[in-house]
Amino acid sequence: MRLKDKTAMIVGAGQTPGPTMGNGRATAILFAREGARVLAVDRDLESARETVEIIRSEGGSAEATEADVVDEASLKAAVVYCTGQLGRLDILHNNVGISVTGGDAPVTEISVEAFDRIMTVNLRGVVLTCKHALPLMRAQGSGVIVTISSIAAIENYPWVTYKASKAALVTLTQQLAIQNAEYGIRANVILPGLMDTPMAVDNRAKAWGQTREEVVAARNAKVPLGEEDGRCVGRCQCRPVPGLGRGPIYYRCLSARRRRHDLQDRLSLTPLSRRQKQHAQNRQSGHTGGRQQHAATGTRHLGRKSRR
Repeated sequence: MRLKDKTAMIVGAGQTPGPTMGNGRATAILFAREGARVLAVDRDLESARETVEIIRSEGGSAEATEADVVDEASLKAAVVYCTGQLGRLDILHNNVGISVTGGDAPVTEISVEAFDRIMTVNLRGVVLTCKHALPLMRAQGSGVIVTISSIAAIENYPWVTYKASKAALVTLTQQLAIQNAEYGIRANVILPGLMDTPMAVDNRAKAWGQTREEVVAARNAKVPLGEEDGRCVGRCQCRPVPGLGRGPIYYRCLSARRRRHDLQDRLSLTPLSRRQKQHAQNRQSGHTGGRQQHAATGTRHLGRKSRR
């Protein structure tokens, strides 16, 4: 078990009603199967408790608590609850986001109210959760922050606020990695594509006037592995935690138009990321130049770069 004796706080571990399982609940269950003690956090406490019951039915360890990412006091209370009930906080997993349900629209149609609400949930919520989790991780000298962004951050996407907020999570994660590496803390961000979850598929079907089956079929037609690609990303959500090196690690759920390594290349080979990498190396070594160490930021390839 790769997460044995680790404590994981999953923000957004409840479930949007629908025929499939959401990312937050699936992540909580997978972490528990890997041996983690899980704190399921959600604004819907009953839904978080349902996640806990699933974990316990499989022999795992989990607790539930209520918090809303738009309410800083509740986020702080959730972090305090985690350390009080489970003893420490090893893994923070941020998995909250809204788009069309929050009134998102193209840039020429977006309202101020919708823009502010979506940014509050998708971006500010992550910032405030990290604000209260980081002091505890720094004090214990270790920790991992995993945040769910979206492929919409770098791809063409019709709704402006969701795209902007998810892109901001990528740069936020880079900053978290750089500024907290000296404390033994890693920050990682995952950019999944269209997952077959109630929030992703059902909301799109409603917004586009299509059936769920039509949305899923259109998505699968763009992905070589069809439904299997989503399951791969689900497994990847556990992988950054045990120790694959420091710095943001970007997993992808991409269409047939883009090979697995292309996104990694685009994000890791920019002049800015090279400067950030060198800066982090200098901080770790205490001098300029010298032998290169594994950086506190930047990305790394997982597996072969060649095509399957």
